[in-house]
Amino acid sequence: MAVYTQVDQAAADRFARGFGIGPVTACDAILEGVENSNYRLTTASAPHILTLFEKRVDPDDLPFFLGLLEHLSARGVPCPVPLKNRAGKTVARLAGRPAAVLSFLPGKAVTRPDVRHCAAVGKMLAVLHDEAADYPASRPNALSPTGWRTWLDRSGDAADALKPGLTAFMRAELEALARQWPTDLPRGVIHGDLFPDNVFFDGDRLSGVIDFYFAANDILAFDLAVCINAWCFDDHDHLRIDRSAALLAGYSEVRPLQREEIHALPLLCRGAAMRFFVTRLYDWSHTPGSAQVTPKDPMEYYRKLLQHKAVEAGAHTMDPYT
Repeated sequence: MAVYTQVDQAAADRFARGFGIGPVTACDAILEGVENSNYRLTTASAPHILTLFEKRVDPDDLPFFLGLLEHLSARGVPCPVPLKNRAGKTVARLAGRPAAVLSFLPGKAVTRPDVRHCAAVGKMLAVLHDEAADYPASRPNALSPTGWRTWLDRSGDAADALKPGLTAFMRAELEALARQWPTDLPRGVIHGDLFPDNVFFDGDRLSGVIDFYFAANDILAFDLAVCINAWCFDDHDHLRIDRSAALLAGYSEVRPLQREEIHALPLLCRGAAMRFFVTRLYDWSHTPGSAQVTPKDPMEYYRKLLQHKAVEAGAHTMDPYT
């Protein structure tokens, strides 16, 4: 979440009334995240989330994303539900952007995940994969290995400003990943961005999963790799075996992993690190100064990528993927 497009309370109120809610008594910007512009709308009945979809989101993909939320919510997954306006549409225009109003979920994100959080997230990810298995729509993952190369190219030599020679290193790593990338692992709908700020807890209970705007059809275990990178490293970017073991155990309670998926996890984790390095690098070098958002550090994912390479090379004596 972030704010690129400014919306005042009066404009939010007019828009919300078209979706059958209001009056809006407060419209508060939500500054976390980097993708879309988000506001919390306060009304007499209940709070809601107003999302304006920014340039990285293709409007043609919105029916897939919002339909997936409706599909998962109907199956008991705690995710936001998009409201429909008087025309029966979940998307309308606001401030020159496609926009939607979604239900508000209780709870809050955790800033320091522990093994209990990791186990709960692993289990919820497997539930999400299972419940989305019969979702009839499909969407290719634009942030697959081919897409990573595109985002790195768009950043030019920006990586060299972070570390001399880093652009060439990442290009070589991209080539290696493309050669080794698996093609025969189980596939389905993935969340694609299940970071701690996209998961809410109410006490010890996982109460919500949000931000499905990178959802796509891809390798299911790649989604698990994204979560390992997002949840299982400490504040010094060191991989925590206790957290990864809890996350994998929680996932396997619902959907046991195949041997081939476990074997591929180090490579998939390298790929997941590359995916977030290249998009963070682009944001770091291209985010306008007027945006109310702080670009995230690409080097965090460079350091994580190096650790996964060390695991593959046998430099770690304990396997964090089993």
